Amino acid sequence: MKNVVVVGSQWGDEGKGKIVDWLSSEADVIVRFQGGHNAGHTLVIDGVVYKLRLLPSGIVRKNKISIIGNGVVVDPWSLLEEINEIKSKGVEVNSNNLILSEAATLILPFHKEMDEIREDTAGKSKIGTTRRGIGPAYEDKIGRRSIRVMDLSSENNLDKRLESVLYHHNAIRKGLGKPEFEKVKLKKELLKIAPQILKFSQPVWKRIDEFKSQNKKILFEGAQGILLDVDHGTYPFVTSSNTVASSAATGTGCGINSINYVLGITKAYTTRVGEGPFPTELNDEVGEVLGARGKEFGTVTSRKRRCGWFDGVLVRQTLKISGIDGIALTKLDVLDQLDEIKMCIAYEINGKKYDYLPASVDDQFMAKPIYKSFKGWKSSTVGIKKFEELPENAKNYIKELEKFVETTISSISTSPERNDTILIQDPFNL
Repeated sequence: MKNVVVVGSQWGDEGKGKIVDWLSSEADVIVRFQGGHNAGHTLVIDGVVYKLRLLPSGIVRKNKISIIGNGVVVDPWSLLEEINEIKSKGVEVNSNNLILSEAATLILPFHKEMDEIREDTAGKSKIGTTRRGIGPAYEDKIGRRSIRVMDLSSENNLDKRLESVLYHHNAIRKGLGKPEFEKVKLKKELLKIAPQILKFSQPVWKRIDEFKSQNKKILFEGAQGILLDVDHGTYPFVTSSNTVASSAATGTGCGINSINYVLGITKAYTTRVGEGPFPTELNDEVGEVLGARGKEFGTVTSRKRRCGWFDGVLVRQTLKISGIDGIALTKLDVLDQLDEIKMCIAYEINGKKYDYLPASVDDQFMAKPIYKSFKGWKSSTVGIKKFEELPENAKNYIKELEKFVETTISSISTSPERNDTILIQDPFNL
């Protein structure tokens, strides 16, 4: 029995939804461990489309347990809306199949407002956040003033916690010329939804320990990508949480020895949403082709994704940082009609060659990609399920990619359809 962590090896949007859905059919327990409702993915099961933001992918499957860990920041109104959304499509959601950590931090309306204020006033320095209050909520968590799920169970405690957090926020709002946030109204709104939230609340670390003792297969589902990690990503153009695989331990309380295999979802080219450096970005016809064929629009925001060639340097870097055992290569079919395909194998910065991306944001913006070129295969790979059946040039590209990033390719996705996958290794059964 193995427990598997799935993370994105680029800037997110690598196609985790399809891979996680496939893995969740084997898993008994599916766990979200970081991020919030800023990271979404789309699942298509029996022709029904599910757009999930907070809920783990396993929620749409029968006889699975879905967990939202303490590392996730939770907008309670958004969570209830998402639950009602999938219920309307016939999915059962109750306290038996959905567990919410009692220690999870809540995203409140003033977090969202602060996010919007900062982005609107940042000008050229804006980060490109989803404006959903994720960053400000994590700030309050680190500042030890956040409201957590457990605080909804005591009106007296909730009152004290709101007093503490609003003392901080209202001082900032006053300095920005914004009206103070009203505690009484917010407290009333929170107490109104408290019973609906608290019925899912449990000590997640304890439940995971029980599942481990029962030899349950546990899938830890990461959000965003490693290049958006607050410590290891392209800072400051990052998210506000740690997106690396080891966060599965801190974001759930499961213990690092619970992780047996780390799978990195890796797109056959590169995309990014929002601001920040992007060495291989293509602002030309090829970039447009990748965006159109790959349907590169965000699940949550519908924002158009920036597109570019596969950056082998960055992926090799993230695989090592996150301890990735194997990669699931996605969207190979998007490259089908290209005459030439390129892979970044190094950077040139101020006349010096680099085999990694330096931490300095100035260096990152100046990094010029050094490419290795491959002949395109000019034929369809859609639906192919055996590696041997791929066009020769496609096989050459995949083999060179695998060799360069120094990590085994465990599967190859050849279309958005769940079954259109070349399976080389099953992470749960190695």
